[in-house]
Amino acid sequence: QVQLAESGGGLVQAGGSLRLSCAASGRTFSTYAMGWFRQATGKEREFVAAISWSGSSKGYADSVKGRFTISRDNAKNSVYLQMNSVKREDTAVYYCAADLGPLGGWSDRRDEYDYWGQGTQVTVSS
Repeated sequence: QVQLAESGGGLVQAGGSLRLSCAASGRTFSTYAMGWFRQATGKEREFVAAISWSGSSKGYADSVKGRFTISRDNAKNSVYLQMNSVKREDTAVYYCAADLGPLGGWSDRRDEYDYWGQGTQVTVSS
């Protein structure tokens, strides 16, 4: 069992930066991969970024590559999403998720993730 709690969302101007955090509890954090997804109003939840259990492997959606950075601190049981040069189309509810697959590698598939946080709203204004 894993519990996830996101924080750090809010209102930011286009071109600005925001850092999301996700605190995990339950199963040993350093044994599973983590991902960030987002869901805009009226749209399906989509992959944003993911990171392997060790942090050595990361993946990004094309829409955020070069602007967002995912990282994790296993000592703090936390994963982060640094969002730079944000755009209006980044407006969404952002969710962190845990993938308890046995290999610990990251995935961009929503159905690979076993546990989800409650989400945090990010709104980008022009």
